[in-house]
Amino acid sequence: MNASVFCTTKTVDQAENIVLELKQAGFTSDDISALLPDKRGTKDFAHEHSTKAPEGATTGGVAGLGAGAALGWLAGIGALAIPGVGPFIAAGPIMAALGGAAVGTAAGGIIGALVGLGIPEFEAKRYDAKIREGNILISVHTEDGKQKEIAKDIFKRNNADDISSASEASAKK
Repeated sequence: MNASVFCTTKTVDQAENIVLELKQAGFTSDDISALLPDKRGTKDFAHEHSTKAPEGATTGGVAGLGAGAALGWLAGIGALAIPGVGPFIAAGPIMAALGGAAVGTAAGGIIGALVGLGIPEFEAKRYDAKIREGNILISVHTEDGKQKEIAKDIFKRNNADDISSASEASAKK
């Protein structure tokens, strides 16, 4: 059964270690998502900008991440300006969820995207508050119970907070 496993971290270094361990455990860049406050002004990220006006978001290609190399490995990394919330760096499936209609409103932007990724609404609200406080959200898509336990173990080993999981809805054919 497909599931997503989620956690928060307090630092970019902690998030980097988790993403690196997930990669080493065989998870792909398309399986892992990260959402973090955009602090590039403090040297965290070097980024090229291009505008995507319909979504109200700024996205671009990552250049020279240095210490952020593990996060830079993630698929679709870019910057998002969520109205009323502020600038964020997003990568993986969460980037697509936030890049669409979910960013239309400040209140529903992050929460709506997280619910769309399978997180129950009450947990999405808790993660939204943590992200607004400056924490980093990491999620990983798992294919089975073994992968789910591997992801949880990696989160625990790296002292992640707010570890939880949610079943993913599968499309009926």
